[in-house]
Amino acid sequence: MAEVITMPRLSDTMTEGKVSKWHVAVGDKVKEGDILAEIETDKAVQDFESEFDGVLLYIGVEEGDQAPVDTVLAIIGEEGEDISSLIGGQQGEPSPGPGKTSDDAPDIPEGNKTEGEQTAVETTEPVEHEGDNEIPDGVEIITMPRLSDTMTEGKVAKWHKAVGDEVKEGDILAEIETDKAVQDFESEFDGTLLYVGVQEDEAAKVESVLAIIGPAGVDVSAFTSGKSAPKKDEKPAEAQKQPGTSFPAENKKEETTSEETDRIAVSPLARKMAAEKGVDLSKVKGSGDGGRIVKKDIEEYQPATQQPEAAKSAATQKAAMQAFTPGEDTETPNSQVRTIIAKRLSESKFTAPHYYLIVEINMDKAIAARKDINSLPDTKVSFNDMIIKAVAMALRKHPQVNSSWAGDKIIHHGNINVGVAVAVPDGLVVPVLKNTDYMTYSDISASVKDMASRAKSKGLKANEMEGSTFTVSNLGMFGIETFTSIINQPNSAILSVGAIVEKPIVKDGQIVVGNTMKLSMACDHRVVDGATGAEFLQTLRMYLENPLSLLV
Repeated sequence: MAEVITMPRLSDTMTEGKVSKWHVAVGDKVKEGDILAEIETDKAVQDFESEFDGVLLYIGVEEGDQAPVDTVLAIIGEEGEDISSLIGGQQGEPSPGPGKTSDDAPDIPEGNKTEGEQTAVETTEPVEHEGDNEIPDGVEIITMPRLSDTMTEGKVAKWHKAVGDEVKEGDILAEIETDKAVQDFESEFDGTLLYVGVQEDEAAKVESVLAIIGPAGVDVSAFTSGKSAPKKDEKPAEAQKQPGTSFPAENKKEETTSEETDRIAVSPLARKMAAEKGVDLSKVKGSGDGGRIVKKDIEEYQPATQQPEAAKSAATQKAAMQAFTPGEDTETPNSQVRTIIAKRLSESKFTAPHYYLIVEINMDKAIAARKDINSLPDTKVSFNDMIIKAVAMALRKHPQVNSSWAGDKIIHHGNINVGVAVAVPDGLVVPVLKNTDYMTYSDISASVKDMASRAKSKGLKANEMEGSTFTVSNLGMFGIETFTSIINQPNSAILSVGAIVEKPIVKDGQIVVGNTMKLSMACDHRVVDGATGAEFLQTLRMYLENPLSLLV
């Protein structure tokens, strides 16, 4: 009896999966425990094993394609078995293997989405596109890429190529503004830019037509009337790249030997380090054999503080936002970042029951400790760096604060990743310090300075703004003594840091001059109860008022 295999839910937040690679093809024998495919979730790429013995009779999701959780991934059964009832009545017609298109990939009806059950499956009709004829040889349809796990649409900030320009593999076609950052978008093909589907400053849904590249003079009018990418017959994945999708080099899945699969020669360890640090490999000069990038090159790489063009763009935008003409109203179109900020802050404020706790800290010992630390050679630590370190250590002792609300459960995070709010010309971004509790003051200082600088020039990568478990927002440098913030979901709390103020305090029964700082913490009452939040702030106060306790 044939077994229907559905797209598994491999993480708590996974809603759809992408098949990175099939390890078997239609007609291959499969044993229980064999790896069927590599599934890319919103968090990682995982091997997916078969639970059945038999022959792979059907593949419902091709390599490089995405599908919602519980849709048909594959069908396993006996060789020659009739599965027409499971694939919409196509008697005896096997599904294409990896890399071949299929217009009849089925979805399991509601109520029957159980892996391993023989189930009647409804056929999903292929999407009709005006001009759905066969794409000429050499013509490639480029779609709006998904550059972050939360991205649903992208905005073209700038085109680097115009229609009629020659394009080579690796050339930057455009700058794409997502909900988190602006990223360079590279071409994976050689040819001429024949069509631009999204103009500068316009937004479009992910997978809609962004551009068409092909031989000069080819008529592509049949494919430009709609906004969705037409289908194209494909060769097996090992013989041809997946058409219609183009991703930046840093987002490609790493294969076993980078020299054979990537344009940039880089060792696996160096690639992993670059991804963690947000280093653009195209800007790194390799010192290995044949110019190969190795671990040492990533460790010693010093990014430019700001690209001149990016700085000019940021300055121009800031000037436009601050323009004032007496008696004349002006308008500034919302950027993609500003739109997403408004949406998410509204959702946070109106869905999470906020409450606020305020505590005043005596910073005298912290001031003295910072002075001693900065007296060391090549060391410069800010009060914000000290606060971030103290927060991370306090979260270790109060894991409930390092948690997230997930509807029917609370997720207690195994890593402590502190987000640091940074003001940029068109809003606010939150770079994330991964595993902050294991970082030294110097590590925190260097990372914050680097990411804050790149945030203001729109140079942050999407993965550098994902995965926070707690957020710190500091307005003390502006002289603000106390304020409250909106929780950066899915965090359950955010700490607002005010200025250090010199004022009279009572010490040992005497009124003396002291230095105090107010901290305000907004908490999600669904996760953090009042007593839990208060205990966290007590621990944080102890660390800041006795900095040596951080070393114990």
